[in-house]
Amino acid sequence: MNTSHSHANGGAGPAKTNGVADEKPPVIDAGLRSLDHYRRALPKWRYELRQRALPLVRWETPYLAWLQATLRSPALDSYFAITANLGTHTFFMIGLPIMFWCGYASFGKGIVHILASGVFFTGFVKDFFSLPRPLSPPLHRITMSGSAALEYGFPSTHSANAVSVAVYAILCLRSPDIPYQPNTKFTLEALAYFYAISIVFGRLYCGMHGFVDVVIGSIMGAVISLVEFHYGPALDLYLLDSWTSLCGLLLLIIILIRVHPEPADDCPCFDDSVAFAGVMMGLEIGTWRFGRSSLSHTPFDLIALGWPAVILRILFGVLVIFAWREVAKPSLLRGLPHLFRLIENRGLSLPRRFFMPASEYKNIPLRLRVDNVMPNVSDLPGLITAVRHPGRGRSVSVGPQSAADAYETLAYRERRRRESVSSNPSLRSKDSVQDMKQDDNINNINNSAPPARSSAVNHNNRPSDFEKLMGEGVVVISPAETGPDDVDGDAEPDLYIRQQDELGEKEVFSKLVKPRVRYDVEVVTKLVVYCGIGWLAVEIIPVLYEVIPGLGAGHLRVA
Repeated sequence: MNTSHSHANGGAGPAKTNGVADEKPPVIDAGLRSLDHYRRALPKWRYELRQRALPLVRWETPYLAWLQATLRSPALDSYFAITANLGTHTFFMIGLPIMFWCGYASFGKGIVHILASGVFFTGFVKDFFSLPRPLSPPLHRITMSGSAALEYGFPSTHSANAVSVAVYAILCLRSPDIPYQPNTKFTLEALAYFYAISIVFGRLYCGMHGFVDVVIGSIMGAVISLVEFHYGPALDLYLLDSWTSLCGLLLLIIILIRVHPEPADDCPCFDDSVAFAGVMMGLEIGTWRFGRSSLSHTPFDLIALGWPAVILRILFGVLVIFAWREVAKPSLLRGLPHLFRLIENRGLSLPRRFFMPASEYKNIPLRLRVDNVMPNVSDLPGLITAVRHPGRGRSVSVGPQSAADAYETLAYRERRRRESVSSNPSLRSKDSVQDMKQDDNINNINNSAPPARSSAVNHNNRPSDFEKLMGEGVVVISPAETGPDDVDGDAEPDLYIRQQDELGEKEVFSKLVKPRVRYDVEVVTKLVVYCGIGWLAVEIIPVLYEVIPGLGAGHLRVA
């Protein structure tokens, strides 16, 4: 007989010899370990706020699963997975510059303001609370983006983006300055409502967010749009007044980046916030400079320029932006580490969690993918394939996908164990969830397949039936390696999550707690690159149009 057995949490069980049990050492259940993770990683006051909000996520999960199981169909899966791309940062980052090149600079600037504010502040709240997405199982995660599931759930950035754009568009359409016919305004307003509702409800349907996530995200988006619509023009005039006003705004943005909360897990929310903060800075710099030039009064007339010239303008602008990104990013990743080491030697470094300081590495891979906001040139063939065959990029996952998911799965499992112990005194001698399951022959740790009932969908199920599936994600814990510096035993364990994809391919183990190395220079690199993108789109590219024959619109100006 084996001298030891493995628990579901990956730790080794107490040794038993020939049926005679030695005195058992205390066993730290994985669920307890996961609770300790957030208690150690967050300040006490933030941890207590998180614990007060966490029951909302757990309460709404079975109702979300019931809603998903009731409405689920292959057609809706594809529709909501594809349309979710219309609320992503990538979609707006590619589409927004075109507004500045096609005569909608004022509207485009307003959209940049609300999107940058929405992405930054939803990311701020996400990292502050560090709340997980609703549990899977019982939910199925339907997505075309592998990075979305790595973020925290509260609040929904997709919902904030969609609602902010829809509200701002509707407010602009109802402005007396818009010359559209009533029927045109009605149609555009209906499309705006449909767009927002489709994106928001799609986050619920796809199992990516809960009711509280989308409601708070939508409220944040609506408030941001109202503020921009009513006070944005006054702010623009104030910034154009003097360069000191512009410098004050840029300093404020940098301060907000610095005070962005550090998350408990390695969440990419901060990366997106920095990218859009950079775009905002470049936008304001370009607007301030361009507004003082004679070219700022150059009109745009589609009929006078002609479609070929307009298409060439757009293609040229997109190529310039991609060229800037392809040149600036590797140059900064190569040069900034030397500056950062110098600053670090002077004791002036401002380290951020999950980012490796420059003193601990020599070189950075130049093809490093430092963000998910704008695709690299090498990603373009894949994007074209996704457009031609949109269904191929959709995936359905059951089980934890991020460290936050894994910790929540384990925490819920521990909560259920405690409830069972309190209601059944005979279970108090059990050390962990696995001990209870072994007594009932529920779980066999040597079985490579996840529980069959986790993926079963019955349209007659009630929310209480889905609640029984919560915490069933197959989480394997590898005990943390202790070194000479870990005298208190506080090293985090490695989490491995068993995943299953839509096509029924064999399951794989994904290591979640230790993602790719992130370097301290990535923050400044991202800030500079996206600041340059905003500046190029607003000032540099329109100036280049007037230099290149056939692309300029200067001849349309009235003398």
